[in-house]
Amino acid sequence: MKRQAFIRWSYLIFYLICFLFLFSLIFADTEDERSKRHVNLVRVDGPIGPISARIIINAISSSVEDSAEALVIELNTPGGLDDPMRSIVSEILNSGVPVMVYVSPSGSRAASAGVFITLSAHIAAMAPGTNIGAAHPVGIGGQIDSTMVDKITNDAAAYIKSIATKRERNAEWAEKAVRESVSETEYDALKLNIIDLIAENLRDLLDQCDGKKVLLPSGEKELKTEKIEVKRIEIDWRDEILNIISNPNIAYVLYTLGMLGLFFELSNPGSIIPGVVGAICLILAFFAFQTLPINYAGLLLMLLALLFFFAEIKVPSHGALTIGGIISMLLGSLMLFESPLPYLRASLGIIITIVAATALFFIFAVGMGLRAQRRKATTGDRGMIGLKGVARSKLDPEGYVFVHGEIWKATADMKIEKGEKIKVIGVEDLTLKVTKLKAED
Repeated sequence: MKRQAFIRWSYLIFYLICFLFLFSLIFADTEDERSKRHVNLVRVDGPIGPISARIIINAISSSVEDSAEALVIELNTPGGLDDPMRSIVSEILNSGVPVMVYVSPSGSRAASAGVFITLSAHIAAMAPGTNIGAAHPVGIGGQIDSTMVDKITNDAAAYIKSIATKRERNAEWAEKAVRESVSETEYDALKLNIIDLIAENLRDLLDQCDGKKVLLPSGEKELKTEKIEVKRIEIDWRDEILNIISNPNIAYVLYTLGMLGLFFELSNPGSIIPGVVGAICLILAFFAFQTLPINYAGLLLMLLALLFFFAEIKVPSHGALTIGGIISMLLGSLMLFESPLPYLRASLGIIITIVAATALFFIFAVGMGLRAQRRKATTGDRGMIGLKGVARSKLDPEGYVFVHGEIWKATADMKIEKGEKIKVIGVEDLTLKVTKLKAED
């Protein structure tokens, strides 16, 4: 018994040693992988909104988790919304990993919200052929008075000055960028201490940053980026899709398709496909509207247009409701996105094209309906009225007539002899009311 117990314990110890050995190998590989020096790279190209803010914030979190030497944000933006921009700046200022904002490639810009983001970085760099500036805040939520404009401008100026001061950059120029919308090329930006360096490409940027010291919340850190490996952070496919539909033009098209889909479903119950597609498009459009400056009056006008179009097929308005729907849709489309910034509103060309196409469709549909209403009935009781025939017997006042290839019982308001031509003027209980056909008929 003692021998068997000894053998069992020996096997147990052996398996335990093997398990610990395998675990140590896995742990060692993981540590080796984590200790591999690298910088992360994420690209932001387009207006700053909730999606781009989430992309940058997630990239910072990922860089902290995998112990990256730094995070490089390749930036090209015309500006964007204030709240997402402030979220990004706050995350950069409190980041546990050095953040480099690189305005790249040539032809790119860091305008409006992009200025705040660039100035907040530990290292601010630009590629040749780029520019930075024009950070004056623009009201995007409707008409605002001069007092409110001053408040918004003063707040933005104070905010950007505090960012520039913290990063030891040109706070005076930063304030001018907000108040006077000044803008600079990359070389002027370097001379004015707006950025730290100009880099031809990403590798040049990393080589120039090697040995530079940056201040993190945890303390000072010296960058070691010469010949370091670069890992690109791929944007999640969900964020890619959401970023695409947040484009005002795409959001407007989705909203219009959604309304038309519901219209076709309501006017032809049981079609299913138009209703399903319309509902999906509307949900995607409403998601996009959360990230855009929407005027609810414009939104309601477009919904009113849908109601007018639907009422047209139920109420014989002879086109009046269709005209009202087209006008309502046009005004609603023009008012839907309330922003002076071109990248935050739908293109006028797209609006005109969609409204014109919708108008032509409904004008055609209404025209066909009106023609159908005016067309003489060819079946049923109404279809018999006006037909001509011959009396098959004497009508005084009843008899039989031959009409439309059939013999019918008929009554007349006068004597009609057999063989005389007649005309149907009414139908009652399968009995025709006829009159003698006049010479002019």
